Amino acid sequence: MSCNWGAELWDQFDNLEKHTSWGIDFLERYTKFVKERADIELSYAKQIRSLSKKYHPKRSREDESRYTWCLGFAATLQQLSEISVQREELAENLSSQIVCELMRYTQELKAERKTHFQDGRRAQQHIESSWKQLESSKRRFERDCKEAERAQLVSDRIDLDNKTDGEKRCSLKARQTAQQKHQAAEESRKDYVTSLNQFNQDQHQHYHTLVPVIYQRIQDMEERRIERISEAMRLSAEAERKVLPVTSRCLDAMVDAAESIQPRKDTRQVVEVYKSGFDPPGDVEFEDYSTSMRRSISESSYLDNRTEGRRHSRKLWPFLRKNKLLTLLSSPRQPPPPPPTSPSPGGVANSPQSPTPASREPITQRLNDLMSSGSRTRKQCLRSIKRGLSLKLGSSPADCSHLPAEQRRKKLQTRINNINQEIQREKEQRDALLKMREVYERSPQMGDASSLEPRLEEVKQNLQKLEEELKRNQVWLSEVDIRMSDHSGRRQSAGCGLNSQATTPGSSSLKQLDNRNPASRESPDGSYTEDHSAELHFKSRSSEFDDDFDDEEPLPSIGTCKSLYPFQGQNEGTLSMVEGELLSVVEEDKGDGWTRVRRNLEEEGYVPTSYIKVFLDTSAKGFVQNSRLV
Repeated sequence: MSCNWGAELWDQFDNLEKHTSWGIDFLERYTKFVKERADIELSYAKQIRSLSKKYHPKRSREDESRYTWCLGFAATLQQLSEISVQREELAENLSSQIVCELMRYTQELKAERKTHFQDGRRAQQHIESSWKQLESSKRRFERDCKEAERAQLVSDRIDLDNKTDGEKRCSLKARQTAQQKHQAAEESRKDYVTSLNQFNQDQHQHYHTLVPVIYQRIQDMEERRIERISEAMRLSAEAERKVLPVTSRCLDAMVDAAESIQPRKDTRQVVEVYKSGFDPPGDVEFEDYSTSMRRSISESSYLDNRTEGRRHSRKLWPFLRKNKLLTLLSSPRQPPPPPPTSPSPGGVANSPQSPTPASREPITQRLNDLMSSGSRTRKQCLRSIKRGLSLKLGSSPADCSHLPAEQRRKKLQTRINNINQEIQREKEQRDALLKMREVYERSPQMGDASSLEPRLEEVKQNLQKLEEELKRNQVWLSEVDIRMSDHSGRRQSAGCGLNSQATTPGSSSLKQLDNRNPASRESPDGSYTEDHSAELHFKSRSSEFDDDFDDEEPLPSIGTCKSLYPFQGQNEGTLSMVEGELLSVVEEDKGDGWTRVRRNLEEEGYVPTSYIKVFLDTSAKGFVQNSRLV
């Protein structure tokens, strides 16, 4: 349904002026609304991006790239960052396509409205001026008519009273005045008629020509303003709809990331990350302390020496136990000497082979032996010492020997893969530099080929370093694989040996101790390396623990031994002996080729295992069954 403001609102000029002013105010308010919304969208996008960046996984955390729940959360954060990009795009579209255009259109609309209402005011002023002129001519015509009427009445009255010559002259003058008044009234009437016709013409033109045209322009302006608001609202919705597909895809990706989380896979990954490759410890054997100590002694002189030693034990006890910890921790530094090439006649039949040189016994092994032989107080003390030493000596060597076998293998394999990637990148860079040098050589105007030589030399050195590092890590990895396979074979053979011993009855209580390989002293992954500085540190602090061991009983004997060759103990901690001498065995060979023995409860030290023949008493207190006994 169409309407015409000029025909229907011809007398509402002031109201139209107020309405159009309110319409422009509304347009400015809507523009401000869109601008604030764009600012909110931009601020929201920045906050979302900041939040995503804050919780995004750090590159230093390798664990977050292994588990599906970490990867799912990272994918969610990535999609959230993409959503923030879409919100920024929405804010940009609102600002550029709507806010800026509306602000420009508002200025144009204000100028157009001002022009239209100025034209309307001029038309109103013109019709008002014409009306005032009409009123003026009307009042003048009315006045002249009244004056002419009065002059005519005066003239008529004088004519009635005209009797003398003087009175006749007055009558003539009054008649002339009345005629003049009539002429003035006639002229006023003509002016009034002219003004009236002009006003009617102006009024008709005003209300039928000027006002409809001006009001129609104002109406068109108002309709354009409303259409522009409608267009702005539509563009706002379209801008929102434009980012919805990408936002929807981001939300779908978030759902897919949540559905990609696999709990079982993550739990398996935990096993892969933390699996050490070691077997669980076996059962703890029962130690029977209720039976009396029995020793099998083949020579009576040993009993005599032992009885004589008891008489002096109380007097010599403080000297025997002094620096006990230092004595335990300091076995002979040198490997035991080989037996003589020409054995004595008494020892030809039972002459053992010389043990292979072995490294020193690890400090942790000596601490374990010391804890297993002492009281509860000493165990607690030495446990704390062992923990403190392990923490102080803990380091991360280049070969990852501080890690368990399985973890060490994985660490080395990962390092090898990274080195291969770096080598590949360096080779690609070298090939690119070589191609660039060829181009420079063919076209010298493009560049100097000699300027690339320093960079090529640097890449070459980097490749050499990476290849050397790769070889080292490959050697370490092969060592780990070999040791893991050897350790697995030893576990299987040891298990078979223990089973055969458990099922074979009638085994002898006295067995000869074989010479054990020092390699068995290593950790299961072959990564143990003894730190001599740790033993020196223990020696320097051994005096602090002497008082704790003054009340300890001497270690029990676990058997006897007979010397096959004479031995002169020249190093600290060794014990000299003559051929055929009987001694008590206090501690069996730990794999380093030395056995700890005692003479008369007052002399104690280490002798070469290959120089003696050992007889262990299985019923003795402190004896521990070992699968390596023969």
